[in-house]
Amino acid sequence: MLYLKTLIIVVQLLSALGVIGLVLLQHGKGADMGAAFGSGASGSLFGATGSANFLSRTTAVLAAVFFVTTLALTYLGAYRVKPSAGVLGAAVTAPAPASAAPAASAAAGGSAALAASAASVPATDVPK
Repeated sequence: MLYLKTLIIVVQLLSALGVIGLVLLQHGKGADMGAAFGSGASGSLFGATGSANFLSRTTAVLAAVFFVTTLALTYLGAYRVKPSAGVLGAAVTAPAPASAAPAASAAAGGSAALAASAASVPATDVPK
């Protein structure tokens, strides 16, 4: 699961950088004045309007990839593993230890008998 998250984060980062770069490469609506100073695109690889179509489509694809990876990371971040209920399907509880503590404390009538009975009961939180 960790490798999947890392892969999605890398794809998201690359798509974000690609969107930033492609947006900066595109000409705005007021870029006609720039053509007067020698930045005309008529002799370019894609032609006069081909680069605008290519850049805008590529930007849209990278924006869609960024959106999908963001949704995937949100889903994976909100996913929590539920604790297992055991083989029988019910929550397993430890049975209460049966001891003679009430009879011993009634006979002795003090807290010394209660402390002795508590010390003789094994701890349930200690791993075996």
